[in-house]
Amino acid sequence: MTEPTPEAQYTFRRRGGDSLSAFIQVCGNLVKGGMLTLSRRSWSGMENVPLTGPAILVWNHYSDIDPLVIAHYVWNAGRHPRFLLKESILRVPVVGPMIRKTGQVPVKRGSADAADALRLLAEELAQGRVVIMAPEGTITKEPDHWPMKGRTGVARLALETGAPVVPIVQWGALQIHDRGRSPKFKLGRKPVTVKALPAVDLSPWQGQEITREATAAVSERIMESLRGGLADLRGEPAPPLFDPRHQRRDETSREESEPTE
Repeated sequence: MTEPTPEAQYTFRRRGGDSLSAFIQVCGNLVKGGMLTLSRRSWSGMENVPLTGPAILVWNHYSDIDPLVIAHYVWNAGRHPRFLLKESILRVPVVGPMIRKTGQVPVKRGSADAADALRLLAEELAQGRVVIMAPEGTITKEPDHWPMKGRTGVARLALETGAPVVPIVQWGALQIHDRGRSPKFKLGRKPVTVKALPAVDLSPWQGQEITREATAAVSERIMESLRGGLADLRGEPAPPLFDPRHQRRDETSREESEPTE
């Protein structure tokens, strides 16, 4: 397990991390400037983000804007944020090509390309970089924005590469942007809390055969870490991990039981 590095100075970017090209520095500072105008930061735990070497960073994804919240935090932690993101984003005019040049890793949902994306992420890790993934693969569908059951991609990547998995929990992004609200954006600096947790203990599975049962158990361990960290952040007990498959089955059962005209 990677040893934690000293606590960061949260105002500026931590020294000794990734070296960056001039283009990446410009893009990073643009994101940082935008987030500084939108949020009032309450950050902690940055010492748990390795300053050098490979790591898989995971976060609780519950809003459209929280990837920028996480990018800002990871940037100040001294690392170059590389996200696994939807391939369609890279087709957006002007913005898409710029995002591609920053080294983000695209994936097409529900296709064989998902396996290729994991291979690309493994290559990034082999070069000592960090990658950032939402374990659920999408914004949580839990009604009160708690984490839901994760997919097994993060677990498989961690077991195959041995890279530490560092959870980052965040809360407050919905005050900046909420797709269910009108207007979606709220102006002014909103309080946003972010905290990196110690790397998840995956030692029980290290050196073992990578099976479906193992990846499911590791995924559960990762999501429980995120759930527990978010409960501390929100100051309230967390419900059991939400399973959207059960919700779909319940909705289907209700529809089938309804009388037809």
